[in-house]
Amino acid sequence: MFENIDTDRGQVGIGTLIVFIAMVLVAAIAAGVLVNTAGFLQATAEDAGQESVDKVTNRMDVVSTHGIVSDAGSELTVDSLNLTVRLAAGSGSVSLESSTINYVSGSTARNLVYNNETAPDGTLLNVSESQTGSARGLNSTEFTAYPLEDDNDASFPVLNSQADRYEIVINTSVVEETTGGLSTGDSVELELTSRSGGSTQVILTMPQQLAGKQNNDPVPL
Repeated sequence: MFENIDTDRGQVGIGTLIVFIAMVLVAAIAAGVLVNTAGFLQATAEDAGQESVDKVTNRMDVVSTHGIVSDAGSELTVDSLNLTVRLAAGSGSVSLESSTINYVSGSTARNLVYNNETAPDGTLLNVSESQTGSARGLNSTEFTAYPLEDDNDASFPVLNSQADRYEIVINTSVVEETTGGLSTGDSVELELTSRSGGSTQVILTMPQQLAGKQNNDPVPL
C-alpha cells in the first residue's frame, strides 16, 4: 500500500514541476515583452519631447526691419522688405535653406522658400526692382538673404551662433506681381518658420509718408 502511495506522490510532484517551469517561461516572455514595450515608449516619448522643445526654441528672432523705396513713376512705393535675423535665445542651428516664410498682405498670400540667387559679380538679384539685373533671379515664391555677420565660420546660410546676423530680403514687386510693390499704408504679415516648426511672426506697415525719399532709399518699418 505504501509503495503505491509513494508512486502517486512522485507523479504529482513531476506534474507540479512542469507547470511551475511553464509558468516561469510564460512570465519571462511576458516580462521581455513589457521591457521592450517600455523601452519603445520611452524612446518615443523622448523623441516627441525633443521635437516639442525644438518647435518652441529652434527659431529666428527679427532684430530690425526696413524697406527700400522704389519710384514706380506715379508714386513712391516699397519694393523690398529687409529683415535682420539672429538665433532666438536657447535655439539650436537654423538653416535658411530649410526655412519658409508665410507672406500675407491685403491682396497676396504666398509661402516663400529660400533661393540664393546671385549675379555673376556676386551681388544679389531681385533685391529691388529698380536695380540692374532685377528681372532675373527669384520668382514670386522665393526670398533670398546674405550674411551681415557670420562669426568667422562661413556657416551661411545656417545660423549656428548668437553672433550670426543675416539679412533676409523679400522683393515685394516680384511676390505681389506688381510694378511698384507695396504702397504707403499697406501691411504685410510675415511668419518665419524653421524646419523643426519654430516660428516667429512680424507685422510690417509701410510708412504713410514717403515724400522726400529717393529711389533705393531705406525706410524703417
